[in-house]
Amino acid sequence: MIQFRHCAVTVGALAASLLLVSAARGADRLVLFDADGLEVKAHLQLGGNAVFERNLFWDLAATVAPNAGFDPDTDWLEGYIMPGLSFTKELGDSLTAYGKISVVASGTLGIDAFDTGSTGRITLEDGYLGLRSRDTSGATPWFDISLGPRDYKAGTGMLIANGGANGFERGALKLGPREAWEMAALGRFGFGDFTATGFYVEPNELPRNPTNTQIVGGDFRYDGPRDTYAGATLGYVPESTAPYPKAAPGGVGIPSIIPDGRDGLKFVNLYGRAMPFEGSLENLFVGGDFAYEWNDRIDMRAWAGRAQIGYTFANIGWTPTIAYTYQTFSGDDPATPQLERFDPLYYEGSPSAWSTGSKSSMVFINSNVNSQQLSLSVRPTERDTLTLRYAYINVNELRSPIQFGQATRLEFANGVADPVAGVTERHLADDIYLEYIRAITPSTYLTTGISASIPGAGMKSIITGPAPVWYGGFVNIVSDF
Repeated sequence: MIQFRHCAVTVGALAASLLLVSAARGADRLVLFDADGLEVKAHLQLGGNAVFERNLFWDLAATVAPNAGFDPDTDWLEGYIMPGLSFTKELGDSLTAYGKISVVASGTLGIDAFDTGSTGRITLEDGYLGLRSRDTSGATPWFDISLGPRDYKAGTGMLIANGGANGFERGALKLGPREAWEMAALGRFGFGDFTATGFYVEPNELPRNPTNTQIVGGDFRYDGPRDTYAGATLGYVPESTAPYPKAAPGGVGIPSIIPDGRDGLKFVNLYGRAMPFEGSLENLFVGGDFAYEWNDRIDMRAWAGRAQIGYTFANIGWTPTIAYTYQTFSGDDPATPQLERFDPLYYEGSPSAWSTGSKSSMVFINSNVNSQQLSLSVRPTERDTLTLRYAYINVNELRSPIQFGQATRLEFANGVADPVAGVTERHLADDIYLEYIRAITPSTYLTTGISASIPGAGMKSIITGPAPVWYGGFVNIVSDF
């Protein structure tokens, strides 16, 4: 990796070259070569984002780290550019070889939400080669195998989705341009509506926090008509140094740390979505996910689930869609010797996927929390989408780690001071998020949003003094050619 300030000239040259190609080729501007069964394409993705935050983390730092000098009010700019090249080569009548290479240059100006700024890095994003059968229509069996850094999501992204880490020394905390796994070996095989995928993935982690996690598994999926599907993902972690926190007995005391806790983890994730009715209810959809994790080496049993129901009013102006989602992730029960803390692994954390709240998702990972979420989305035009989201967030286990031994502190009862972690009241926060997306062109999107998080009794039980509303907003533009 290279310091961002040393990369500006190189990145600018790459961007200029790709934009010149874009201008020169008109409708086929990104096709550099196409002859004799070989096609070479250029790719360019870039984005910029302006962010402001006020009362970050409900000003929790003033209570748990008063000497850190953390400023809860901040503004910053962030951006990235991702140039790349890909190729496909026809091999005979039935096979195609393919591959892609791309890099990400990202950075932040100003101080971001995690007190990091004026930094950035260039890293490899894609770097894979693959071979696939020509006919993937489903009429005959087909296959697609690849090896090398690339993106991959299993199921709905509950556990296996985001392979790349962003923020901190890499910058671009909110935009999060990195998604590819540092190494991915994928084998997809399909026939008709059924697809089976075997995978081996290693995350592209921040150098400051490597866990050397490896995950191997398989995904088995059926895709039906009208965006219905059902599937199962099974996996195993043969190696990892990621530690796990465990609640103190009875919730009194400092959480203990289980070294290499993720090593040996096994998991299964069942998922599905259906539109089961016809007639007036044909646009009603339901979905569900369930995950179970276990690790006999450390006596771990954990689970998580999600249920969703929604309806699209297709015959009403602006085509509103309303949905209700309940999701829950087990926490470690301080009353048992077993570990029940759910490990969310590498989930897809966008508000439309698996985040728990909007603001709160920056504090609470998907472990020891549950939430009820309502969303209303409307489309005033084909290019404009407006979405309002509300989340009511609770903790599952009191006096138990929510993130990683969060908010360990002293509490006084009858004149006796006891160290505790987690929270002592269930309600954590209420999050409200309003988002507007404009499709400027088919490849360029403007997104702006404003959100607020109102602390609940759980967070107020930690914070000494007033607990302010945490609010902020952003505006960004992202292009993907």
